[in-house]
Amino acid sequence: MKTENSSNRIVVSSRVRLARNLRGTPFPGWAKKADRQRVLEMLQPLVESTGEMKELSVSKSMDGLGALDKQLLVERHLISREHAAKNVGSGVVINQSESVSVMINEEDHLRMQAIRPGLQLQKVHGIIDKVDSELETKVEYAFSPKHGYLTACPTNVGTGMRASAMLHLPGLVLHEQINQIIQAVNKLGLAVRGLYGEGTEALGNVFQVSNQSTLGEKESNVIERLNKVIHQIIEHEENARVSLLDKKPHMIYDQVGRAHGILGSAHSMNSKEAMNLLSMMRLGVDLEILPGLDRALLDGLFITTQPAHLQKTATGKLSAEERDTLRAEIIRTALKGTPRPREFKTGQDGSKEGKSNE
Repeated sequence: MKTENSSNRIVVSSRVRLARNLRGTPFPGWAKKADRQRVLEMLQPLVESTGEMKELSVSKSMDGLGALDKQLLVERHLISREHAAKNVGSGVVINQSESVSVMINEEDHLRMQAIRPGLQLQKVHGIIDKVDSELETKVEYAFSPKHGYLTACPTNVGTGMRASAMLHLPGLVLHEQINQIIQAVNKLGLAVRGLYGEGTEALGNVFQVSNQSTLGEKESNVIERLNKVIHQIIEHEENARVSLLDKKPHMIYDQVGRAHGILGSAHSMNSKEAMNLLSMMRLGVDLEILPGLDRALLDGLFITTQPAHLQKTATGKLSAEERDTLRAEIIRTALKGTPRPREFKTGQDGSKEGKSNE
């Protein structure tokens, strides 16, 4: 989550995922258990031997991971929810920095991704393209000269690539412009989804923007087009924030102040409420309403207060109520001693100004 990239104010992370299958081998959805196990045993050591996997964090069969560890990997965006449901015959390999992860026998034989903080689409594409090229020297992919890489789902045929960026867009949400931005992006052939992809909610005002077409277009062109649209969304979000500060400053200061007050004193909080309030505090940092507060602290809380991460820190199994209590305690402790938000006041000359309350 940590980066010097200036776009990190709005673009939380960039990801590129490639789908590949082995030639002459049944795809996972059609394969028998023995076939899937054979593919896993062949691919896992090959993935481990690639340059990006010199230092490993995880390399296991899915039946060797507990339900809690699987959910933790989902919360870290390292495996899909669908892969978390897999058992014998499926596996995952993740490097030490968690910047590269490879799912084996998810929907396709290989689902490999690179993820980096901020807007770094070209960089993450270069990283995962290198892994892909290394593997292609060791195995033969299912490939058609006419259609490109063959995948289990027809929507991935061609490049087999999904490039995406995770964006924090509270300005557009508060300005009630998010729906028209989503519609405009959809018309450009891109998809806008929630925090955990298709069919999920945009918790904490975080949206995932990705390409939809994979057929008949070069990977580099897809990256370039997505990058261009992301820059346009960044501009709209920046403009929305400026407009809100100019036209509705009391509302912004109120939202940030309430978030700071509740997070700093609450003793029970569910995941959804925590993420939405942390989103307002992140906006407060960006707008300098919360001076001296490190954005990285809030980004870390976005992850560490998710259910599986909370459970991982506990000695025994936590009920939902106990998780809510622990979540509130972790946030209270993290924010203890941090500066209070600036107070909004109107200057004597009619100008609007923020007064430091440090």
